[in-house]
Amino acid sequence: MSRVRVTIRDVAAHAGVSHQTVSRVINDSGRVRPQTRQQVEAAIVTLGYQPSAVARSMARGRTGIVACIAPNLTDYTFASIINGAQTAAREAGYFLLSATAPDAAGFTELVAQLLGSGRTEGLMVIDPYVDELARDIPSEFPLVFAGGGAQSGHPLAHSVVMDDESAALQATRHLLGLGHERIACITGPTTEKCTQMRTRGFVRALSTAVSPPPAEWLVEGDWSAESGYGAFAQLFGADGEKREDVPTAVFAQNDQMAVGLLRAARDHGWELPQKLSVIGIDNIPLAAYFAPPLTTMHQDFAAIGREAVKLLIEAVENLDAPQQHLQVPAQLIERRSTMRY
Repeated sequence: MSRVRVTIRDVAAHAGVSHQTVSRVINDSGRVRPQTRQQVEAAIVTLGYQPSAVARSMARGRTGIVACIAPNLTDYTFASIINGAQTAAREAGYFLLSATAPDAAGFTELVAQLLGSGRTEGLMVIDPYVDELARDIPSEFPLVFAGGGAQSGHPLAHSVVMDDESAALQATRHLLGLGHERIACITGPTTEKCTQMRTRGFVRALSTAVSPPPAEWLVEGDWSAESGYGAFAQLFGADGEKREDVPTAVFAQNDQMAVGLLRAARDHGWELPQKLSVIGIDNIPLAAYFAPPLTTMHQDFAAIGREAVKLLIEAVENLDAPQQHLQVPAQLIERRSTMRY
């Protein structure tokens, strides 16, 4: 049998006061005699009344609602960031409303709806093209970019990202430490900030150890496994015949492209990692179950979400809070897709 929810009027009747008096006690607003306050508080305990967090916020002129916009809610990266953000929001007494905008037009429309309602106090944005979208958000509105946007130019924008350059630097140095000198890189879309930072880390690691790689050893992908699969032919030829002048190792800028590359190598009969070492970034849940299990840089997406919401709530509660741009470090997870050359 379902339990009937206790209302503020039930508390008022039990305490023998008006519901306005109960509201003043709950929201600590207005003058209430100590004896009356004790009566109301005792009634709340007796009846097990739980005030609505939204109602309490609105009574103070606040809603306690912040929103998150992501390209979709199915991608592992986005979903993990949102999961961490929701946890931190609840702990702080806020509600996180999540919505999707797969393209620029949808983003503009969604921002207008969220901000126009007057119920959203702040906005978290997860999008690789966020720099182009920041212009749609009013300059006075609290805003945090998760996973990008540090260079958006929005006057109130904060950001939380993985330290992309450092992650790429560590990944490349791992391959160098295994004796590899001919190392290629499969990048994400070169227009994206994180791609640029990961490429910078890759080049920086090589510049202190070996000669720069040929231009054709930097292959642009689109983050998908299909693009990683296609990169194999660009790096090793359509026949997949192992030659002396090809890379012995590849740094793929995310795990999905790394998996596509490994699959292409297996389809060509390559023994892995004996003929090719591969490292990725993200440490997606299935990374440990690929063949071979994937060496990767662990990215703590939940931590990014948690820190992003903390910054957002701070900005909501203090519009004069200084901008903060946080970087979350990555961690090397060594498995069997890399070996000593």
